[in-house]
Amino acid sequence: MLDIETYRNYCIAKKGVIEEFPFDNETLVFKVCGKMFALSNVNNFRSINLKCDPEEAVDLRERYDAVQPGYHMNKQHWNTIIIDGSLPLKFLCEQIDNSYNLVVKSLPKKVRETLL
Repeated sequence: MLDIETYRNYCIAKKGVIEEFPFDNETLVFKVCGKMFALSNVNNFRSINLKCDPEEAVDLRERYDAVQPGYHMNKQHWNTIIIDGSLPLKFLCEQIDNSYNLVVKSLPKKVRETLL
């Protein structure tokens, strides 16, 4: 099961990542080079919002009850993953990796190269 500390440590260990609270004092946001790739509520850690390829996002929502359209996000590009124990930690880490990599891939080449 993913807890807030494991989640935070996993995200912050990625190259070029910072954490901040740009919206309020509850929503922890992880960014790589100024672009968000993961969000969660630190006081009520029941879900995480992660960026996702639009086609994969639909597929994941169809396969897993705990994967839903991104809450308060662009539902085409973001999923909300409910942390209820139904999904293995390995799957959750893969989704965090995918979100991070998707954002990195969208960065200008010069910026991407600083992360290698």
